[in-house]
Amino acid sequence: MDKTIAHLGFIQGIITRMGANSFLLKGWSVTLVAAMFALAVKDADKRFMLMAYFPVFVFWALDGFFLHQEKLFRKLYEEVASGGVSSDAFTLNTRVVRDKVPSAISVTFSKTLVPFHGAIVIVVLFAMFMLSEPCQ
Repeated sequence: MDKTIAHLGFIQGIITRMGANSFLLKGWSVTLVAAMFALAVKDADKRFMLMAYFPVFVFWALDGFFLHQEKLFRKLYEEVASGGVSSDAFTLNTRVVRDKVPSAISVTFSKTLVPFHGAIVIVVLFAMFMLSEPCQ
């Protein structure tokens, strides 16, 4: 039983790190897009707005990766807790649960990530439109 508790603790630590990484990525995404806005407005240069798409999509993909990894480790946690995976080797290999979790692509375009990152894309589109219009 002690091995199982220790094993579950290792897995929980990984799940916590994946959640923290996802949170940090969202913060960096917003920060970089805001910096691109500031540069675009300061110089009245629409190219900075186009550059804002790069971090948005890169951070979206990374966020999807981390959420997928978190789901894999949550499923591994469930399997270890229920006794489906032995704690003798303290395995952190998620291959045994990969078929029980949605794919990384479907997680990237899930109902939790699309609203956040999609909203940033829409804001960048709106800002590009507003920047291209001459001020009256």
